[in-house]
Amino acid sequence: MGHYVHVAPVRSSADGSGPARRAGRAVGRALHLPFTGTARGIRRVTHAHGAGESGLGRLIELHAINGAGDVMITVALASTVFFSVPTDEARGRVALYLAITMAPFTLLAPVIGPLLDRLPHGRRAAMAGAMLTRALLAVMMSGAVATGGLELYPAALGVLVASKAYGVVRSAVVPRLLPHGFSLVKANSRVTLAGLLATGLAAPVGAGLHALGPPWPLYGACAIFVWGTFAAFQLPHKVDDAKGERRARLSTHEAHSKRPGLRTVSRPVLCGLLANAAMRVLSGFLIFFLAFLLREHPLGGQSAAVSLGIVGASAGVGNACGTAVGAWLRARAPEAIVAAVLSATLGVTILSALVFSGPFMAVLAGTAGFCQALAKLSLDAMIQRDVPEAVRTSAFARSETLLQMAWVLGGGIGIALPLNGVLGMAVASAVIALGTALALRGLLTPHHPHGSPRTRVA
Repeated sequence: MGHYVHVAPVRSSADGSGPARRAGRAVGRALHLPFTGTARGIRRVTHAHGAGESGLGRLIELHAINGAGDVMITVALASTVFFSVPTDEARGRVALYLAITMAPFTLLAPVIGPLLDRLPHGRRAAMAGAMLTRALLAVMMSGAVATGGLELYPAALGVLVASKAYGVVRSAVVPRLLPHGFSLVKANSRVTLAGLLATGLAAPVGAGLHALGPPWPLYGACAIFVWGTFAAFQLPHKVDDAKGERRARLSTHEAHSKRPGLRTVSRPVLCGLLANAAMRVLSGFLIFFLAFLLREHPLGGQSAAVSLGIVGASAGVGNACGTAVGAWLRARAPEAIVAAVLSATLGVTILSALVFSGPFMAVLAGTAGFCQALAKLSLDAMIQRDVPEAVRTSAFARSETLLQMAWVLGGGIGIALPLNGVLGMAVASAVIALGTALALRGLLTPHHPHGSPRTRVA
């Protein structure tokens, strides 16, 4: 028996070291590599330059999740409320959508900022709650999306409020996650760009899911928002730390007045905020006005859906380019940038009214997207420069609430106007002219440093 001692044992593939098992592991690695490699690449980008250590990288990823989920719901609603019926009926449905969702939101929006302001220790929970709410509402909407029943609209209101509430909290969170040496403009540009990229990638996925059936984009949205619910709690605990913070009073009155308004900040910041509000009014207006106008008068040789896709892509590309340029400018002369982009937008809107044409609408959408991104990043720079740190987070929440309300107002104007291109562009020009005047006023007013007598808190 001794001569058997030196015989090596026979290895089988079952012990994990045989050729079949090794080949299986190699195939598994090959199949996973596109996903794991992509995930690692995304993580390296979002966590670069200290963003991983500060927690900003996780917020960037969370905002990308938010953008992907929102666009899934947009695809589902657009197919039901807009494309599935004739133009006249679609306009009535969208008018009903605005009346049932946006009118109450206009009343709720002023409450969102102050309410969240009073819960500074629950920012992660607030963002997670906004995600989970939309996940549940997406499932509720899936039963009514095919028929466009009336029960769809209260759920859509809930989605809208939750989305805007997330936006308000996100604006308040960014200043607390800045890496060392990072400007607020650079941080916000990264967050915004991630959301735009995720939206662009998720939109065709949503369209593909819709081909399976009207509820499927909503199922996809539910899965994404559930993911976002868990991702929100992965943000650092310092997001909930409100030590040293105070609530901003945005008041237009003197220091002894207790009435709320808009002058916690310096005059340039106030003018920049109102100029940005004009850009948001234009954004909401163009979305709804052009949606119906291009159904009636699509771009030459294209269907209504393709025409809207071209205009939407132009706006998205413009927004992404504006975000990139804003980060590159590093917040140089923000008042001048706001005045310049408002003036450029005004010139394009006036030109579009004088020589109205379908293709020019794509140019206008791209210009508006580019200029809105630059104007918002410049406003961020002014807030960081002029507003004391103790109230900066609150000021971001309040300003974002105002901008969200401006978008709602623009959408209401867009649906209420007759489908006359020249008239619509004239109204857009009037809105931007007012914003340009405010931007120029802010440019001509010297800014006040932190601690200015003009700055107050409540």
